Amino acid sequence: MKNRAKLLLILFVSFGASIFAQEEEQTKSNIQTYTPSRLLNKGQWDIKFFNNLYTETRANFNDATFDKPRENYFTSTVEAFTGVSENNRINVGAILEFRSNTRGGRQALSVFSLEDTNTDRKGLTTIAPAIKFQPLENVGNFSIQSALHIPLADEETDENGVFLDQTAWAFQNRFFYDYTFSSGKWQIFTELNTEYNFGDEKSFANNTILLVPGAFLSYFPSDESTVLVFAQHAQRFGDFSQNYTALGFGGKYQITKVLNLEVLYSKFVAGTDTGLGQSFNLGLRALF
Repeated sequence: MKNRAKLLLILFVSFGASIFAQEEEQTKSNIQTYTPSRLLNKGQWDIKFFNNLYTETRANFNDATFDKPRENYFTSTVEAFTGVSENNRINVGAILEFRSNTRGGRQALSVFSLEDTNTDRKGLTTIAPAIKFQPLENVGNFSIQSALHIPLADEETDENGVFLDQTAWAFQNRFFYDYTFSSGKWQIFTELNTEYNFGDEKSFANNTILLVPGAFLSYFPSDESTVLVFAQHAQRFGDFSQNYTALGFGGKYQITKVLNLEVLYSKFVAGTDTGLGQSFNLGLRALF
C-alpha cells in the first residue's frame, strides 16, 4: 500500500512538472521561440518585411584598397511562409525583392528619392518560390530553406553605370541551427547560406557558387527583447571570385504578441574585389 502511495505521488509530481514546463514554453515570446531554425505549425503564418541599406565609400579591387564616390544600395525584402503539413515539418512561401540604388557621390538616403535621374535605378528585381523543411524528425532546431530566385531585371548595369541587381538565376539553400543555453538567457544561432548562380552569361554572378556562413550570439534581458552580435563571411568562386567579412550588432523587440521589431548594423571589415561599406537594417515580422 505504501509503495502504491509513493508511486501515485511520483506520478502526480511528474505530471505537475510537465504541465508547468508546457505553460512556461507557451509564455515565451516569439523572438525566443521562433528563430529562423523553427518551423511553423500547420495554418500558421510568418510574414517578414526586411529593409537593408548598404552604403560604401571604399572598395577593394585588383589587390588595391581605395576611396571612391559614395554608392548606395537599398534592398527591401518581403517573405511570407505558412505551415502546410500535419507534422509541422514543412512550410511553403515566397520571397520578393525590391531594390533602389544610387551612385555618383549621392548621400545614403538618396535611395528613397522619387527622382528619376542618370545616377539611380529602382524596381522589383527578383521573385522566389520557397520551401522550408525540418529534415530530422527529432531535431526541431535544425531546418533547411530552399528557394529559386527568378531575376526580373533586364540588365544589371545601365548605360550610366548604375547597377541594379544580378540577372543570373540563383538556386539558394540556407541551413539553420540554433541552441539555447540552460539559463534561457543566451542563445546561439548559426546559418550557412549556399547559392548556385546560373542562366545568363552576361551576369557577373553567372556560373558562380556563393557560401556565406554566419553566427549570431543573442542575450535576452527580458522575454520581449534581445541584443545580439554577429559575424558573417561570404566567399564567391567560379567564373568570378570575391569575398568579404562583416561584423555587426543589433536587437529585437516584441511589440505585441504578433509584431516583432528588428534593428541591425554591420561593418564590412575586410574583402577582396568588393565594396567595404556598412549596412543599416530595419525589419518587421508578423507571426500569427
